[in-house]
Amino acid sequence: MTKHLLVIDDEQDIRDVVKVSLEEFAGWQVETANSGKEGLQKVKIGKWDAILLDVSMPDMDGFSVFEQLQANSATKTIPVVLLTAKVLPSDRRRFMEMGVTGVITKPFNPVTVWNQVAEILQW
Repeated sequence: MTKHLLVIDDEQDIRDVVKVSLEEFAGWQVETANSGKEGLQKVKIGKWDAILLDVSMPDMDGFSVFEQLQANSATKTIPVVLLTAKVLPSDRRRFMEMGVTGVITKPFNPVTVWNQVAEILQW
């Protein structure tokens, strides 16, 4: 069964690299969104096995997106993996307390990022 993932990141390069890695190496289907707002719209119209979410985005940061996902019973159970450039131990704790499934730190290796995602989600 093919997994469906949504990648929400404001950087085109990151979206492209992650999409290619997840599709080519893992064989998953990947949609992308270039903002928190677009991501939330796409979440409503698709059936997702997981969401990869950038923390720092201009219009709506990853935390706001995550809070909205958690507030909606239809999206609350979708595992969310954060993509972030800076992670302090206190941030990791905060993410876990919020219910985030995992964290992938940027920059990541494009060839192995799909593996990190699979490990975090236990696929």
